[in-house]
This record gives sequence, C-alpha cells and structure tokens, in this order.
Amino acid sequence: MNRAIKVCGLKKSYGGHTVLNGLDFQIEKGEIFALLGVNGAGKTTSLECIEGLRKYDGGTIIVNGKMGIQLQSSSLPAHIKPMEAVKLFAKWNREKIDYTMLDALGMKEIKKKQYIQLSTGQKRRLHLALALIGNPDIIFLDEPTAGLDVEGRLSLHEQIQKLKSRGKTIVLASHDMAEVETLCDRIAILNHGNIVFCGTASELTDKVRKKYFIHIKTQQGDSTFETDNIEDTLITLLGELKQKEISVLDIKVDRGTLEQHFMEIARRKAE
Repeated sequence: MNRAIKVCGLKKSYGGHTVLNGLDFQIEKGEIFALLGVNGAGKTTSLECIEGLRKYDGGTIIVNGKMGIQLQSSSLPAHIKPMEAVKLFAKWNREKIDYTMLDALGMKEIKKKQYIQLSTGQKRRLHLALALIGNPDIIFLDEPTAGLDVEGRLSLHEQIQKLKSRGKTIVLASHDMAEVETLCDRIAILNHGNIVFCGTASELTDKVRKKYFIHIKTQQGDSTFETDNIEDTLITLLGELKQKEISVLDIKVDRGTLEQHFMEIARRKAE
C-alpha cells in the first residue's frame, strides 16, 4: 500500500458550528504534502484529528506508519540541555538514546547549552530532532520555519529534503507559499471545512489562473495588468503609452504567484 494517510468523510463540529464537513483526501508514502487554508478554514483541526490530538465526530482516518509531530508552539524547561531532552524523550518512547541526530541537524556545538540560551532556529531544530526520535515514518511539521531568518529557513529546508530522500512522509502546514512551492509535491486547500483543491502547484495554476499578469515598468513607475489575452492587451497598452510619449523600460508576463492562486481559491465559498 502506497498511502501513508487516508481520510474519508472526516467531520467535526463545535456546538452548532461545523468545522470539518466530510473531508476526503489521501497522502502518499514518501511525499511532502501541505495542508493549507486561511484562518478558520479547519486546517489545524484536521491535523489535530489525524495526529490523534482531537476527537472527531464522524468519518475514518487511516495512518499507515509511526508518527512524529513538531508543533508550531513548543517549549521545554528553560535549563534543560538538548542532550538531556533527547534522553528524556527517548526514555518516554522506550527508544534507544541516539545523540547523532543532534549532529545531523547542526547542533553539535550547542547540544550542551541550556534551552533558554538557544536561538529560535536552534530551538526549532531541537524540536525537529525530538519529533524524529523513534524513527517515525510520517512527520508532521506545523509552521516549521516561522520566525527564522533566511539562513535558518534554508537550513531547515535542507533537512526536510533529506528526510524525504530517506523515504519519510512529510505533512506540512505553512503560511509561507514560497516554502510550500519549493518543498511540496502536492497541496490541499481547505475552505469552510471542505477540500476545494488537491494537487500540485502547477495544477493549481492551471485550475485557478487562466489569466496572465503583464508587468510594465516605465519612467513614471510600475504597473501590473491582468488579462486573458496577452497579445491584444499588449497592443492596446503599448499603443496608449506611445500616444502619451511614455518610454517603456521593461515588460514581464507571468501567470502569478502560488500565493495569489492560493488566496483566490481559498476565499471562494465551497460548493
């Protein structure tokens, strides 16, 4: 079986408010999968149900493998050291104590520092190391690079890619669309408790954005125009600029960013 996770008809309500309205999706083994949605879409509730952290009202969740979870908001005792944390979590999980994961995550020089002395990036790497104790098959990462600088993000991206190369399944929740586009094989978008899209980033572009963006730079400033007919629009725009004797410095045409596509489909009312 190539499925790591299969979700069928997942339902969850709080009082009279429906948060999940019968979700259906699956995650393949060895892929990096992102679950996206604006605030209130049901993303966090979905992940918590899959992780076993929250009870759900209906449907089925099948998880084929051992899970490791890195929460967005995690904390450890102020004076605990990374080596001590690894030892503690390994004993909780009845696993062999293995400090080499700290070295692999770039923590060799700081594994004896106190938690309170670690930077945000170092803490996130430590939390990832703890999530990997027991060699899980499926790893949940909730906003793994939030608050990190560019170097920290690139370093963590490299570690995530290494996990994928080892056959791990990664389930990612992130608001960083560039991160999602760089890392993920497939994405699912939640809206009002429903899956409104599931596929690759390029498939999302094909589904959502039939139009194009024309970016024109002139001596008077930059302008962006949206169109479904590049040739006619360019002829019209350039004709108007020529008539006004405005010099064109640069022209670029693209199909928009993943973030633009995401926001367009995420804000649609689920059908």
